[in-house]
Amino acid sequence: MAKNQLQVLNALDVAKTQWYHFTAIVIAGMGFFTDAYDLFFNGVAFCGTLAGQLFFGWLGDKMGRKRVYGMTLMLMVICSVASGLSFGHEAKGVMATLCFFRFWLGFGIGGDYPLSATIMSEYANKKTRGAFIAAVFAMQGFGILTGGIFAIIISASFKAAFPSPTYEIDPVGSTVPQADFVWRIILMFGALPAALTYYWRMKMPETARYTALVAKNAKKAAADMSKVLQVDLEAEQEKVESIQRQGKDFGLFTKQFLRRHGLHLLGTTSTWFLLDIAFYSQNLFQKDIFSAIGWIPAAKTMSALEEVYKIARAQTLIALCSTVPGYWFTVALIDKMGRFAIQLMGFFFMTVFMFALAIPYNHWTHKENRIGFVVMYSLTFFFANFGPNATTFVVPAEIFPARLRSTCHGISAAAGKAGAIVGAFGFLYAAQSQDKSKSKGKSLEEMSGENEEEESPSEESRQQARTVPV
Repeated sequence: MAKNQLQVLNALDVAKTQWYHFTAIVIAGMGFFTDAYDLFFNGVAFCGTLAGQLFFGWLGDKMGRKRVYGMTLMLMVICSVASGLSFGHEAKGVMATLCFFRFWLGFGIGGDYPLSATIMSEYANKKTRGAFIAAVFAMQGFGILTGGIFAIIISASFKAAFPSPTYEIDPVGSTVPQADFVWRIILMFGALPAALTYYWRMKMPETARYTALVAKNAKKAAADMSKVLQVDLEAEQEKVESIQRQGKDFGLFTKQFLRRHGLHLLGTTSTWFLLDIAFYSQNLFQKDIFSAIGWIPAAKTMSALEEVYKIARAQTLIALCSTVPGYWFTVALIDKMGRFAIQLMGFFFMTVFMFALAIPYNHWTHKENRIGFVVMYSLTFFFANFGPNATTFVVPAEIFPARLRSTCHGISAAAGKAGAIVGAFGFLYAAQSQDKSKSKGKSLEEMSGENEEEESPSEESRQQARTVPV
């Protein structure tokens, strides 16, 4: 034990893996379950997530991890349910209400990033800390998988109960009125796992590192961890005061922080930013990629419910075969291989497989090559999760001092979400039609449609039906 190391912190560092470690993984991980369930199937929440990461990250260092932890979870539960209850007289109204609630859902999810990572890192022992933090993040994989499976079950049930023609046969009839309930049920289900862990999240004591090193209350830290570890621990208030007198309480915007941790913060923010440009755009637009190579039939050949079913089935297959295994490979090997090696390896293989898909892209669009495309596409997800998607979450929870740990993790995560926003908008721009005649050389009236006759009721109804996020 280091000379100035508090006994309570040393006890946590050398503790054997116990039941409370696994309890903490599940309690903290449920936030990421909800994160993946919601964010990977809806891009509107990104802006809210970015704001939440910055705000709750800062608040976690000011008020304590536990006091803020319950706020984020309740926000996630309330907004998940409210998203499913989005109201409006027409499609635009429903979408506006939905976007409002998804923003605040993202705000709550954003807070879970720095708080869960910080809590798990401060509870874990030195030997398996990386695995424990990665296991919390790996709950994302189960969230993605559950979201896909639940969407398959609900869409298949409604498809069987309410048969409908394909879009090319009957554009209006292909979206049955009952389809409106499908997306609402799927969105509201995301609140359930988070709500189930609320009680246990509130029962968790504040982390000893926050209580002792930030709140300067050695007695409470020792008492809390004595219950958790089931051993007697000395308070050592004089050591806390001695550490305080050493003058290491520098703030975020100081020369000391810049000298000691400036490069660390630059590294964690830049890598997370670059990763999420690719990672989130890939997740959000899987259906477009699957359609482009013909793995999913053209939308006009399906009804709305059938389209939901086939997209969910494809996404679930990718999650089951590559995304989830990737997370758990990291959990198993991070404390053996190291963070840097896994991150470097993941970035390298993501790059290799993306170039292998992009350069001979026309080759992969042929029917006989689709399986090869799906395999290589799956490998990009595998090495994202057995790579930088996990390590960018783990490292910021370890390398910053306790009084700034949550804040710096929030800043790093927010940089990632900024990359996700860039990737999402960039993909949308790249996917736009390259036919210049559709936007150039037209009068303002042609562009705005002022001189066009009103659409027929059936066409208007069809557009509204397709606008609602089935």
